[in-house]
Amino acid sequence: MAVQKVAIAIHEGVQALDVAGPVDVFAETNGFVAAGDGYETVLVGASRDPLRASNGMKISADLSFDEARDGFDILLVAGGPELPDAEPDPELTQWLRAAPERAELYGSICTGAFALGHAGLLDGHKVTTHWQNAQRLAARFPAAEVMFDRIHIRDGRLMTSAGVTAGIDLGLALVAERHGPQVAVAVAKRLVVVAQRQGGQSQFSPYLTAPIDEGSPIARAQAHVMQHVGERHTLQSLAETVGMSVRNFGRAFAQEAGITPHEFVERARIDAARRLLEGSDRPLKAVAFDCGFGSADRMRIVFTERLGVSPAQYRSSFRTL
Repeated sequence: MAVQKVAIAIHEGVQALDVAGPVDVFAETNGFVAAGDGYETVLVGASRDPLRASNGMKISADLSFDEARDGFDILLVAGGPELPDAEPDPELTQWLRAAPERAELYGSICTGAFALGHAGLLDGHKVTTHWQNAQRLAARFPAAEVMFDRIHIRDGRLMTSAGVTAGIDLGLALVAERHGPQVAVAVAKRLVVVAQRQGGQSQFSPYLTAPIDEGSPIARAQAHVMQHVGERHTLQSLAETVGMSVRNFGRAFAQEAGITPHEFVERARIDAARRLLEGSDRPLKAVAFDCGFGSADRMRIVFTERLGVSPAQYRSSFRTL
C-alpha cells in the first residue's frame, strides 16, 4: 500500500463538520496503520484566502483549484446549508467536472451532492444527501436516482453521504474497504462514534412529502394510507377513496406530493415497519403482515433496496426497548 491522497473541496458557507468529520477519520486512521499506508488530506478552494464556514468559523484551503491539478486517490466536496438553493459556483463546478479524471474515487458529503450535480456527475447514479434536501436534489437532477434513506452509498467510483455527521460514516466505510473492519472499528472507538451506522432513522419519513393543504384530497388519501397501512392500496382504490378519477388523482398526487401514490405507499409501509422494529419485539413475519408487505421476504427485499440493511439489521441498530 501507499499513502492515499485525499482532496476535500471547500467553499464559502461550507458546513464545518462536513470537512472536519472525514479529515479526522483519515487522520486518526494514520495512527492504526503502518507508516506510509495511511492518508494525506488537503483542503482545496478557489484560493488560499480564509473563507467563512456556515457556523462562522474561518477555514483556509491548502491548495487553490488552479494548484490542485495533480491526481488524487479520493476527491470529495463538502456540503453547506446554502448549496441546495444557491446558484452554481463556476470555479467549483469547473474543478469538479474533472473529478473522474482527477481521482480514483470521487463524491460528496451532505449537500455537496448539489455541487456534483451542477458538474454533471450525478446523472445515471444512485446517490444520497441530507434527508431534508433529498426531494429537492431529486427534482433538480432528475437523471440521478436519489436514495432517501441511505447514510452513504457507493455507485461505481461515485460515493455520496447523507447529512453532516454522515461524512464520518463515509470516511469509516472507505477505511474499512481499504484496511479492513478492525481498523475502522478502532478509529470509530477513538472518535467515540458508531462504527457501522447504515440505514438512518432520521433520514426518512413519508410525511416529508405531505401537501401543504391538510384538507386536500391528496392529504386525505395519504392519511388513509397511514391509517390503513396494512391493507392493499391501488391507484384506483385511493382515487375512489377521495372521489376522484384515476387519471386526475394520479396527476394531482404527483404534482402536490412530488412522488407517485405507489411510492408514497411503499414509503409509508417502510416507516410503519421501522417504528415497530424500533419499539417492539414482534416477529418479522408479523411486522411484515401488519405493514402490508405480505411476507417477511418481501419486507427484507424492500428494506435492503431502500435502506441498505435488512429488517433484522435495522432492529439490531435502532431498537429502543
